[in-house]
Amino acid sequence: MIIQGKDATMNNPNVSVSRGPTPTIEAMGLSMVVSPRRGDSLTILNDIAFTAYPGEMTGIIGPSGSGKSTLLYCLAGLEKATSGTVLLLGKDITRLGLSAMTKFRRQHLGFVFQSYNLITSMTVEQNLALPFTLRGTRFPRKTADSLLKYFGLIDQKKKSVTLLSGGEQQRVALARVLLSDADVVFADEPTGALDQESGEKVISVLKELANHEKKTIVLVTHNNEVAGQCDRLFAVRDGRISQSFSAKAPMA
Repeated sequence: MIIQGKDATMNNPNVSVSRGPTPTIEAMGLSMVVSPRRGDSLTILNDIAFTAYPGEMTGIIGPSGSGKSTLLYCLAGLEKATSGTVLLLGKDITRLGLSAMTKFRRQHLGFVFQSYNLITSMTVEQNLALPFTLRGTRFPRKTADSLLKYFGLIDQKKKSVTLLSGGEQQRVALARVLLSDADVVFADEPTGALDQESGEKVISVLKELANHEKKTIVLVTHNNEVAGQCDRLFAVRDGRISQSFSAKAPMA
């Protein structure tokens, strides 16, 4: 793994992906219905079935407004579905209260979002240290420095994140995920605001986390090139899974 200093090859087309015996994420009958106005209802997700496995990068694709980001947030426990079950690392997160879900998220999950989710009043280094502060564990400063060197950010670590470019902020967010060694990483349009070079680096690292470190990566994307890097794809349309397929096989 990068943070352990191993010599890993990114985007190796010869990497073999072995599916685990049980899925890391399994959603069954997942639905989301909201009421924007009294007497009205809007179905965003409709009876979704979804699985994701360790060692795979699973993509969620679909047109704008199809429900793909809402699906991601429900799978990650960031939003509460109206009905259905989400088993995440063997735990039914739909039964967890807010406090328990927050603790579970801090211990096991990582997030790379288009908005970066960095604390703007903090420096780069403080943003990396924050998850450890919240968990009450030691901040691995040397490992953090190694990651910042890898991402070309070591000279920026004492700077406010507001002084960084969008691509640099996204790399800080990714470094934070790598440092936390999360079991499952959720990414919502992680390359949407990035230039091509920065976007390719982000996807390359996520791909390595899946194929080499056997993490579970679930991402939403509208980018065909990013979708092509995924091991499995779920196409969402009108709140339903319209198709699921291996990205290595021809799409029907």
